[in-house]
Amino acid sequence: MKTTLIATGLLAMASVAFAQEKPLLTVYTYDSFISEWGPGPQVEAVFEATCSCDLQFVGAGDGAALLARMRLEGTHTKADIVLGLDTNLTAAAAGTGIFAPHGVELSQLDLPLVWDDTTFVPFDWGYFAFVYDTGIVTNPPNSMKSLAESDLKIVIQDPRSSTPGLGLLLWIRSAYGDRAPDIWDSLADNIVTVTKGWSEAYGMFLGGEADMVLSYTTSPAYHLIAENDASKAAASFVEGHYMQIEVAGKVASSDQPELADIFLDFMISEAFQSIISTTNWMYPAVTPAAGLPDGFDTLISPEFALIYPSGEAAGIRDVALKEWLTALRK
Repeated sequence: MKTTLIATGLLAMASVAFAQEKPLLTVYTYDSFISEWGPGPQVEAVFEATCSCDLQFVGAGDGAALLARMRLEGTHTKADIVLGLDTNLTAAAAGTGIFAPHGVELSQLDLPLVWDDTTFVPFDWGYFAFVYDTGIVTNPPNSMKSLAESDLKIVIQDPRSSTPGLGLLLWIRSAYGDRAPDIWDSLADNIVTVTKGWSEAYGMFLGGEADMVLSYTTSPAYHLIAENDASKAAASFVEGHYMQIEVAGKVASSDQPELADIFLDFMISEAFQSIISTTNWMYPAVTPAAGLPDGFDTLISPEFALIYPSGEAAGIRDVALKEWLTALRK
């Protein structure tokens, strides 16, 4: 009996030791990515099935908050990968010296532009848009100017913590140039509130607290595919829509650099990319073999794609942020 108990105990200890020997890969990302309906749970299961490792996602608020956290933690961070920055932040992120080159072969990317960034790997993309309920807003605005002139109430995100919030600043700047302050002055009284992140803003919209919410042209696909609800739509603006490309980067101080490289390579594989469309509700960076899900063909297609190169976005951000703050303080 004692022999059996000892053997059982040794086996349990061996199992614990084996589990502890599994390498840990820590990925910082935004909160919605790791929600129960986001890509995180599926990505974790698929990657762990092949890596003999423990993949741990850590939520850090919204996209722009990721960079702030990395600046705070520096080389003492526990992150091996940061997933959820975008091209409006990559120049600033690279300038910190926190990230290492990726070395991933990216010839299979299906982005609307040529990707030559050697530090960050894209995993999805989309266009910012104002989403509304067609049963409530029957005459949607067709431009930022007409939105500002309307009585519609909107909820947006803070550009200091949220990538959609920052995207809106650059959207207005790229479309209107030096007239951007006038747009913000007119738009200020439409804004119900400014939330820290996308999830809070979208929740307020769904709760009926605003007529429109800053989100993506792809957001209606969620309601159509997951909820069989065709009542949500994205307003098409004649001046175009600002493009977002979301990326991940390897932390230079990672104690799992090889495993981090494997994850970045996995990130543009069929296994990862086939999850994106119906969990993160964006366009995948590499179109899966089966193509996009039914319902994506119903989405608006912007006539003009607006985007600043990452280096320019970094320089324009401060000017655009000042314009926004000035308008909201009046």
